[in-house]
Amino acid sequence: MSFATARTIVLRGAEGHLVDVQADVSPGVVGVTMTGRVDKSVTEAAHRVRMAINNSRGRWPATKRVTVLVAPADLPKSGTHLDLAIALAIMAADRDEAALTPEALGDHVFIGELAVDGALRPVHGVLPMVIAAARRGFTRVVVPEPHAAEAALVPGVSVFGLRSLDQVIAHLIGVEVPEAEPVADLSAIRLGTWRGEGRLADVDMAELDGLDEVRFAVEVAAAGGHPMMMIGPRGVGKTSIAERIPTILPDLTVEESLEVSALHSVAGLLADSGGLVRRPPWFAPHHGASAVSVLGGGNGRVRPGQVSLAHHGVLFLDEFVHFRSDVVEALREPLESGEVTISRGEEHATFPARSLVVLAANPCPCGNFFGTGTACDCSALMRQQYTRKLSGPIVDRVDIWMEVRPEPARRFPSASGEDSATVRERVSAARARQARRYAGCRWHLNSAAPGPVLAERWPLPREGQALIDSELAAGVLSRRGVTRVHRLAWSVADVLGLDVPGEREVQAALVLRSSDSSRSLATDLVRAWAS
Repeated sequence: MSFATARTIVLRGAEGHLVDVQADVSPGVVGVTMTGRVDKSVTEAAHRVRMAINNSRGRWPATKRVTVLVAPADLPKSGTHLDLAIALAIMAADRDEAALTPEALGDHVFIGELAVDGALRPVHGVLPMVIAAARRGFTRVVVPEPHAAEAALVPGVSVFGLRSLDQVIAHLIGVEVPEAEPVADLSAIRLGTWRGEGRLADVDMAELDGLDEVRFAVEVAAAGGHPMMMIGPRGVGKTSIAERIPTILPDLTVEESLEVSALHSVAGLLADSGGLVRRPPWFAPHHGASAVSVLGGGNGRVRPGQVSLAHHGVLFLDEFVHFRSDVVEALREPLESGEVTISRGEEHATFPARSLVVLAANPCPCGNFFGTGTACDCSALMRQQYTRKLSGPIVDRVDIWMEVRPEPARRFPSASGEDSATVRERVSAARARQARRYAGCRWHLNSAAPGPVLAERWPLPREGQALIDSELAAGVLSRRGVTRVHRLAWSVADVLGLDVPGEREVQAALVLRSSDSSRSLATDLVRAWAS
């Protein structure tokens, strides 16, 4: 038999597609033909595979024609992780190669890059590849040894972490696996560290003094997954508040952990231990970051940006008015739909991006407007030009607006001193209410609930709906704003432990939605929350 098939996975965005690497080795014009919409990284595999086979226990069919089809032919394919499947298919198809038969390949999926000496090298994206293989019914996966722990996170899959082509062949034909040199991990070696995520490990909500209305708004945002904007003078604590939001989010569920870990695996950011990401991720790109960095893209295979890497976590965009216009405009899609689609030539990839987006900005170029102790010397025109990005379609997609100001005196009982663990318990309870309410739905949080479904199945009380209708008639709310206030009202009720939002909760939602500094949350509502 001169034909054999080995199976592997190709990633398109965060989706894995099972592909057949079909090899034919037969008499004819000597040469290697690679077909099936493969890119340069796959066509170059012929050279790597030839040397790997010759330097392992196999023998390259140097006097025959070798044809390799990576099917389905209409799916674009890229990545050096196809090397192992290509080598095994060729060796099994060669009639003169008695060690390996086509039947030995049938129930495995093969992932790994080959070095010229036959060693297996690690690759990015192993976790989503193994998830895709499991969903297609395959239970035996061969990966480079450093990825064994990562691949083993997928339940029901037998993972074989091996070091070389020699070892893979020995495993397939059922003989003793020979010794091989350890495989170097992909993980980069940090030559220096400063701050980083470790800096956020010790922060706590108890360290915030006052700012009760802001703390309440943050809790509502965390409970319902609502994007929010904080505007205030420099030094008032906007960044400190944002950094503490991950501390009040509950641990990721198993399903969420797999989703986030798969995205980090594609980007090559999964921890050295290969374990699942258990806590909500935190990403805070610099305001000079490119659209590719924030939204995703890149040369070669499309990779997720920070808005997707922060999936089920927090994406903090500080100094929002200084971000590039193309980045700001590109945020429309993830804010509205919770996903981002990257299209580039033949590349088309969609990544989830259901992160809690937190924006922060100063009210003027000098940062002293609304502040105390230092006067603002910016003109009204300068302030208007500075905040021009805080208007239009983007800000209409931001649910919560909070003006953060220094608090010289308390206007109501303070919740200051309450630690993150206490707040996280309330947020978890609020999310549990949403999970019960939306059981059987495609969404789990209020921020993702479709407006028409909310209006039909979970309407607001008549008095509350009348308040929203009056704001719509006055032009204060857009149609999109009506839906977002409806969602916010439910989140306020969930935070307060109420079964149904009442008129007071709708009023609170309207205040949270409004950027009008003359409106403030009702004292009795914040008092009820603080107590």
